[in-house]
Amino acid sequence: MKLKLLLMSVSISSALLSVSAHAAMRNYSANQDSSNWEVVKTTRLQCQLNHEVPYYGEAIFKASASKNKNLTFNLDMVVRPENYAIAGLKAVPPSWRSGLPARDIANMKLLKKFDGELGNQTAWEMLTELEKGFYPTFYYQDWQNSADKIAVGISSVNFKQAYWAFLQCRDELLPYSFEDISFTVMNYQSNSSKLTKSSQQRLDKIAEYLKNDSTIESISIDSYTDSYGGRWNNLDLSRKRAKAIKDYMVSLGVDENKVKTTGFGEKRFVDTNDNILGRDKNRRLVIQIAKM
Repeated sequence: MKLKLLLMSVSISSALLSVSAHAAMRNYSANQDSSNWEVVKTTRLQCQLNHEVPYYGEAIFKASASKNKNLTFNLDMVVRPENYAIAGLKAVPPSWRSGLPARDIANMKLLKKFDGELGNQTAWEMLTELEKGFYPTFYYQDWQNSADKIAVGISSVNFKQAYWAFLQCRDELLPYSFEDISFTVMNYQSNSSKLTKSSQQRLDKIAEYLKNDSTIESISIDSYTDSYGGRWNNLDLSRKRAKAIKDYMVSLGVDENKVKTTGFGEKRFVDTNDNILGRDKNRRLVIQIAKM
């Protein structure tokens, strides 16, 4: 009986060792020769710093035109998650500094059928760790094999020069986004086709954006006047104002077929015409821009 129990114990231990032996940490990371960082810049609207993780996917740091030019990080996976989970993110020292401990950075949500994403603060922290030579590494349970865990390391080899180019690219981004210029109300001086100073500055901002964005689908320009000057004169003036703005945009390279103008004259007042302030508001031009 004792022998039988002993044999059973040995059998169970062997099975546990066998399971333990089959469990594995599958590691994905570029080595010294394959670590490549690339800055992708097409316009002043967006910069990307890309790093391929062999046999896994790509790590992407991205900055877009806006007031704050915030960063995002995207872990582009060739095989996306099958379940909802959490990936732990650590700053792991390189092999030649293996005596140093890994440091926890953050957790990243893994959403079913989506790539992993992290916001501005964590993205900057990852970049600073890479600058120091550490490897930001994600750890999570494999959703395809419950016996395995996954480690995805972002290599710092060949990082610094590309990082500097990325920072310069980010510095040149426009300090405003599409959302900032997609809807604009501008005003005119009385009895004139000349924009007010602030409206001209706004138009210049829109023009600078349009020069850099090839995905603009349509631009609608609607022009309105106050009630002074005569109905037909005002109708003609509103049409001329709208056309002048269209001509300016076309001169910047915008396809004229994408620009639609309408002069409404004295129609659709937004305020009273009994005082100067009200008339200033009614002398307006509305620009609405749509993307593909």
